[in-house]
Amino acid sequence: MPAVSCLRPLCAALLSVPLAIAALPAMSADSGGSSSSGGTSQSAGVTLASARGQIDAGDYRNALKSLAVIVKAEPRNADAWNLMGFASRKMKQYDNAARYYETALKIDPKHLGALEYQGELFVLTQQYDSARANLKRLQDLCGSCEEAGDLNKALASAGQS
Repeated sequence: MPAVSCLRPLCAALLSVPLAIAALPAMSADSGGSSSSGGTSQSAGVTLASARGQIDAGDYRNALKSLAVIVKAEPRNADAWNLMGFASRKMKQYDNAARYYETALKIDPKHLGALEYQGELFVLTQQYDSARANLKRLQDLCGSCEEAGDLNKALASAGQS
């Protein structure tokens, strides 16, 4: 992974944040298990909306940098952790992606986006039973919502429907 070696110190610092999260008081469920928070929160001039824009543009490396600023200021921001997982997964940094999704789901166990994206990571890493468990959880939470549909499509594409 020579292309991302400049991110190693950032990743090392971020991997210690989940330990700190466990010591924080429980977060109110203001996201209600949704896959986004609207991007109105600002951390050092960086917004969730601007990080999403970087992701939409395929600029995953800079999105990770922006999201790192957000989670440093707001360690219980499940949406930011979820997007860090997404960007990491797109960069094929599967171990980091897994940790970020786990962190998002510790903060908000009903986070639809994190359940979908973690399930898609499970499909990529051929952990089909885990992906199916995420699909079942999504269906229990939201029926036939977009997130459940997308994960179901990913499983079907892998011949695992």
